[in-house]
Amino acid sequence: MNEITYVALSLTGGILLGALFFGGLWYTVKKAVASKIPALWFFSSFLIRVGVTLAGFYFIGAGNWKNLLACMVGFIVARFVVIRYTKLLDESKSHLTKEAVHGA
Repeated sequence: MNEITYVALSLTGGILLGALFFGGLWYTVKKAVASKIPALWFFSSFLIRVGVTLAGFYFIGAGNWKNLLACMVGFIVARFVVIRYTKLLDESKSHLTKEAVHGA
């Protein structure tokens, strides 16, 4: 494979790592708020998310700064995508809840 293919795969890997990291954070906050032991949720989620992300960056980067940079860009892109998606998801659930309460 050529270099462009590796960079594209690294970008895709970064997007997947970012989606896992930030999606996992959103999920953790949702679950921890309703939990009796929120500290356990936050601590275990943090360890898993950071461990998977660091391992992913280590293997994707593989000593090549271009791959590492592409992975980081994908990670940051995923951050914005997850924020937008979860915001829309929360707003739609909130809207449905308001309709059910008000009987609209």
